[in-house]
Amino acid sequence: MSGEPSSVVVVGAGIAGLRTATALRDRGFEGRLVLIGNEPHAPYDRPPLSKEVLTGRLAPEATALPVPADVEVRSGRAAVRLDRAARRVLLDDGSEQSYEGLVIATGATAVPWPGPTPAQGVLTLRGLDDAARLRAALAEGDPLLVIGGGFLGCEIASAAREAGAPVALVCRDRLPMRRTVGAEVGALVARLQAEAGVVLRTGVRVTGFSGARRVTGVELSDGTRIRARTVVSALGARPATDWTRGSGLGTHSGGLRCDHRRRALDEEGRPVEGIVVVGDAAAAPHPLPYPGAPSHLVIGHWSGAVDHADTAASTLVGGPPPGPVPPPSFWSDQYGVRVRAVGLPGAADRVEVHEYDPERRRVEVSQHRGGRTVGAVTVNRTSRLAAHRARIVAEHGEGVVTG
Repeated sequence: MSGEPSSVVVVGAGIAGLRTATALRDRGFEGRLVLIGNEPHAPYDRPPLSKEVLTGRLAPEATALPVPADVEVRSGRAAVRLDRAARRVLLDDGSEQSYEGLVIATGATAVPWPGPTPAQGVLTLRGLDDAARLRAALAEGDPLLVIGGGFLGCEIASAAREAGAPVALVCRDRLPMRRTVGAEVGALVARLQAEAGVVLRTGVRVTGFSGARRVTGVELSDGTRIRARTVVSALGARPATDWTRGSGLGTHSGGLRCDHRRRALDEEGRPVEGIVVVGDAAAAPHPLPYPGAPSHLVIGHWSGAVDHADTAASTLVGGPPPGPVPPPSFWSDQYGVRVRAVGLPGAADRVEVHEYDPERRRVEVSQHRGGRTVGAVTVNRTSRLAAHRARIVAEHGEGVVTG
């Protein structure tokens, strides 16, 4: 293929795929554009699912995202194989979709519980249908147990308490969210959970479930048991890239390796013509390559899906790169506070505390590695994040990934 493709297929109808499709049209692409999604729903925004949708502040249909009128949408169809030689994507209904340009934006799936569970009552939260099931369970007011102390688990616990359900949260770490945003913020979140009435169990793990057909509780590694009629397994997510196995594309940590222009790389590390990767499916060049950092990283944040869409579109149509891409950023709203982060706080070997006031629910910390700033986190101090973002860019210079 040379020049602009006559047709582009976008596999994945989440925010990354939709933004890339929109960016293609914005950059003047006039060819056939097909958007394939494995869910029966029209494209929608995922972050509100664990926040506003669970609490009832936002109706599920209000998460819908606008789709350009001249984009063909094929919903309820999952990609099962990529045939690079024939330039086609095979779908689960036996049909196939030919392409000249391909956007891989299949996102990620929830990590399942690694062992047997009762047939009913053990849920995950990744998509709109998951949110509907969990929202219905919360409406019943039955005890809820959340496994996992990351962002998602803590947001679910917060939403459940707001809905009035009894909640317990089991976290293997000594503090919730510690590995992602540090001990200071983790300690504040633990305090907020206690104040909200959440039963927090840290430093233990779930070893089994009780209940024949429907779950009635869980067993913990310290020998205790917790009663629950609904359990949410919030153990993280993994890139949904299994359908590309055997295609010769390179991988890292389950994601598809790509370069700074979002071009997919083959198993030898060479750019693949006509294929770009965006969003949670991508293992992109490390945005802050400090000494010892891996060459590629699966970021898995909403901001990455948005920030790289224009770069991918430019690559497919042969346009100029859009310029520097900002450092990763992410956020969480829970228990009435706003947690905001920039960079890669979990990569730090040194933390500087600028403010820590748990009584007023305010925190500002910056994370550093090798003498450079790699991240910052604030709680109810969002206005202070811009300075940290600028410092990350200034200290890393050309190290920050560009388009």
